[in-house]
Amino acid sequence: MNFKFTEDEQKIIDMIHEFGVNVAGPGAAEIDVQERFPSENVETLREMDMMGICYPKKYGGSEHSYLAYIAVIEELAKHCATTAVMLSDHHSLGSWPLIEFGTEEQKQKFLVPLCKGQKLGAFGVTEPSAGSDLGNQKMTAIDAGDHWVLNGQKVFITNGYYADTYYISAVTDPDKGSRGISGFIVEKGTPGFTFGTKEKKMGIRGSATYELIFQDCKIPKENLLGERGKGFKIALATLDGGRIGVGAQALGIAQAAIDHCKEYVTTHCLHEQRISQYQYVQFELADMQARVDAARLLIYRAAQAKQDHDPYSHLAAMGKLYASEAATNVTRRCMQLVGDDGYTNRFPFERLMRDSKITEIYEGTSEVQRMVISSWMGIK
Repeated sequence: MNFKFTEDEQKIIDMIHEFGVNVAGPGAAEIDVQERFPSENVETLREMDMMGICYPKKYGGSEHSYLAYIAVIEELAKHCATTAVMLSDHHSLGSWPLIEFGTEEQKQKFLVPLCKGQKLGAFGVTEPSAGSDLGNQKMTAIDAGDHWVLNGQKVFITNGYYADTYYISAVTDPDKGSRGISGFIVEKGTPGFTFGTKEKKMGIRGSATYELIFQDCKIPKENLLGERGKGFKIALATLDGGRIGVGAQALGIAQAAIDHCKEYVTTHCLHEQRISQYQYVQFELADMQARVDAARLLIYRAAQAKQDHDPYSHLAAMGKLYASEAATNVTRRCMQLVGDDGYTNRFPFERLMRDSKITEIYEGTSEVQRMVISSWMGIK
């Protein structure tokens, strides 16, 4: 495997780095404190042609590699995890089901505006009784002849109120279990589709996590995505790719913590000696960097497999599991090395620690990833 980027791809990553250093990073703390959706960053990323970075040009994308996209998410997460989550969910979850399962008419109508950044995407499958168990969904979609009628709710939906186009799963055939779940495209502003609670979260606090409510919501018959009864499979396939994006978020957060910690220990003293001169500190940072680099290899291996159209479900699970747990471990250890200062908001350590935890939970908890891996191993 060769994870080197082309000259053009490296220019994109460098451009995102500059954006992170000069714009996204300086605003990250304010976004966190105010729990404010980073609309200005969305607009800038649209101007950079990042909203459809690895989608075909004929659908409004930039047609770069999937590896380049993952590198962009990692780089963004180093500076503002909220912005990285927004782009990752838009790209991996809100847009991917359309490119993979949509008709040409659906791609032209819904995917093109998403890839051009004219609209923002979101993915709604989680319900109060269907988190890790997506087959336990209760939301219904009734075939009413020339339209569908949706009733129910979705919770913990990233990009929530600010999205324009949503992938929504609902039960169409209650007697068929997970095979009775179908996927639909729902547009913001559709009568009967409203927003409920905005979650107040521990981390990535500006990512606009909302409850979606559907009450006799009528959508066109042609908004069924893929075949009837295939919504569960569509959701699982989408989450496989989304997990690579979450792993990239975790990488960026963890690397940012190490980079800030290096700067702190080399510029602060203890007993008239730079903190970095203590061998324990050197060993701690070396251990953390090795762990993050190992996680990076797992994530990029999964991304390469997805890019090459090879099986990658188990690789995505391994990458997300290891990278997310590395991120929570590393951010905690960096805060410990910094001490009291790390516990204050004068430095980014406490924010990075809070941001890292969700990567172990959403798009499949660490326990779910272990289930996927052990199943692939043939362990019963």
